[in-house]
Amino acid sequence: MTSQPAYNPQPLPEGFVYLTDIDPTILEEVRYAGHHNFMGRPMPGYLAPVIILTEAAALALKSLQAEIKPFGLTVKVYDAYRPQDTVDSFTTWAEDLSDQVTKTEFYPGINKKDVFDLGYIGKRSSHTRGSTVDLTLVPLPVPSQPTWKPGDPILDGRLPHGQRFADNSIDMGSGFDCLDELSHTHNPTLPPEVRANRLLLASLMEKHGFVGYDKEWWHFTLRDEPYPDTYFNFPVA
Repeated sequence: MTSQPAYNPQPLPEGFVYLTDIDPTILEEVRYAGHHNFMGRPMPGYLAPVIILTEAAALALKSLQAEIKPFGLTVKVYDAYRPQDTVDSFTTWAEDLSDQVTKTEFYPGINKKDVFDLGYIGKRSSHTRGSTVDLTLVPLPVPSQPTWKPGDPILDGRLPHGQRFADNSIDMGSGFDCLDELSHTHNPTLPPEVRANRLLLASLMEKHGFVGYDKEWWHFTLRDEPYPDTYFNFPVA
């Protein structure tokens, strides 16, 4: 996990930036460029482990990072801009009911065919507009974290902190992209510490201009996003 990946940046559309060019101190763990995601493989459109955002969204994250670092925290981003080709591939994945490889971690309590109806995945995504980000908070100094590889144990994303995948995030009550009611931002069954952590993240994001999604504690969209009606389809590279 690094905010300084080795790659040759592509020319980006006007108004888009690489997050590392705006703030290299923000951690990047680009799940969709690797195997540790609900598809269990690198997703179409993700050619490099980099985070791309509109400049407005990236500057807002830079401001947030500057606020929290003195308190021993850092932002970690899992995903941001997402090509339309990637979103289109979700439909093919959801319709293949023979592929249940990642169910235990990412959708343990629901039927795969219901991911759209339940609002966890959409055929249009705000990520494709470039100003939506999936993220968490990590303590400083950054704790070590294993790199998940195919063949490693697949652990239920609903398990308590210390039993699910050892993400170095503060305890948010479920793993990233765990498509479950436990990931709903204001789930009342969560321990007080977890609810406080989610409230901290949501409050900070709102302060810096973002709006959350009530079914995913990690998902936020810039309130005044510059391209509210445009769905882009250039690769993450």
